[in-house]
Amino acid sequence: MQQVTILGSTGTIGQQTLDVIARHPDRYEVFALAANNKVELMLRQCLSVQPKYAVLLEEAAAKQLAEQLRCHHVNTQVLHGMQALEQISSDAEVDIVMAAIVGAAGLRPAMAAAKAGKKILLANKETLVMAGSLFMQAVATGGATLLPIDSEHNAIFQVMPSERCQHLADGGVRKIILTASGGPFRKLSSHELAEVTPERALKHPNWVMGAKITIDSATLMNKGLEVIEAHWLFNASPSQIDVVVHPQSVIHSMVEYVDGSVLAQLGNPDMRTPIAYAMGYPERIESGVASLNLVEIARLEFELPDTKRFPCLQLAYDALNRGGTAPAVLNAANEVAVAAFLKHQIGFLDIPLVIESALAHLPTEPVGSLEQLIYQDNQTRRFAHDWIAARQPMTRVLQC
Repeated sequence: MQQVTILGSTGTIGQQTLDVIARHPDRYEVFALAANNKVELMLRQCLSVQPKYAVLLEEAAAKQLAEQLRCHHVNTQVLHGMQALEQISSDAEVDIVMAAIVGAAGLRPAMAAAKAGKKILLANKETLVMAGSLFMQAVATGGATLLPIDSEHNAIFQVMPSERCQHLADGGVRKIILTASGGPFRKLSSHELAEVTPERALKHPNWVMGAKITIDSATLMNKGLEVIEAHWLFNASPSQIDVVVHPQSVIHSMVEYVDGSVLAQLGNPDMRTPIAYAMGYPERIESGVASLNLVEIARLEFELPDTKRFPCLQLAYDALNRGGTAPAVLNAANEVAVAAFLKHQIGFLDIPLVIESALAHLPTEPVGSLEQLIYQDNQTRRFAHDWIAARQPMTRVLQC
């Protein structure tokens, strides 16, 4: 029986992880659940799986959850704060850590799991985008097993050479090809993109995801962050990572070999597939995902991404090429910009402008420590908030 900690249990990935676990009660047991502050959903999850620990970031929310669990006579111990997240990620009893907390908040517990040598199912993009070198070093030093949950990186992992090589060329790999759905606006003009609302942007044509990642998909920043992740996961240079738009989201990514072979992983767009693959690795286990019907799909389309209409993808490549703390700046500026867009404080086309300005004005340094990256993250967020505050009067005039 393997003990599982789920960081971000109330999010989409967390809920789908619980669904996969429920299909294998003889293999997995939930050790701990963690989330931000969704008390009611966390309560339902605790009543269902009765973990040893439940962690909420906010103390007030944790107290509320603890009181309700006592009323239901559930012995789950409720903790709060970042230190508690690190505790449930590194506890000696834990075998598997699903790292699915969105944003920079997921960095510290993922690092704790790596240092403790856990099997890490990494769904938190920011861990590698912000701290790729530090995290990969912690994985190696701690003897952890790292398995990507993003459908694209999970697909690449599945079709890579069976023997993991230090360099792609050693395994006969020419390049990695990440597929992108293109989001809901891939055919809109720049003028039409300027009129996009958060409500429209949240309607992804293929995937069911959280708000932030859905907006990232619409701007193609999601794919940009995945390029940076792929660099660290597979030791690939930026020139070895291509992006192709594939609206059907059936081919989740591909690997091209030097002999001309291209291996692809296909499946229905359901995150339970990569979750189950990583949970059972190196075995394969039931996920609950329906079989893929290629005849019903009938056609698969591909096109190049348009980085003029969707500049976030190019900004990610630029940050990766600059290296150092530049990806951390990119990530923090994007998080602030997406949050502002969702609150109707800026327009859709303002998102890349916030990021571009942050990359242009904030210094880039070699990465030396986690504390340095957190400081850079805070500085970037302050810069982005100031940029948005200065932009808002202009936005209100344009709206009038």
